[in-house]
Amino acid sequence: MSHVTVAKARASLPGAAQEQVAQLFSHGTLQVKIYAPRGHDPQAPHSRDEVYVIIAGSGTFFNGEARHRFGAGDVLFVPAGIAHRFEDFTPDFATWVMFYGPEGGE
Repeated sequence: MSHVTVAKARASLPGAAQEQVAQLFSHGTLQVKIYAPRGHDPQAPHSRDEVYVIIAGSGTFFNGEARHRFGAGDVLFVPAGIAHRFEDFTPDFATWVMFYGPEGGE
């Protein structure tokens, strides 16, 4: 698949009361997912670099030791192995997530 709309991605998510994540496609080292946590973000550090592109909503993003406000259209980068999570996000929050590169990051 080389084309995914926000509507199609949202339709692939599980029920609203669950942590919501769905893999949409992959190619080589690239994985593209939609992520829409509910209530809290239980993420742990990942073994690969990742990029988030915020689809909807706003909140605070914790990345390592820093916190930044985010909103729709923002792009966020997290190197492999760094603690990160979304905090105080709005109920409509959703983001594209792209994992890429080798284990341990580039």
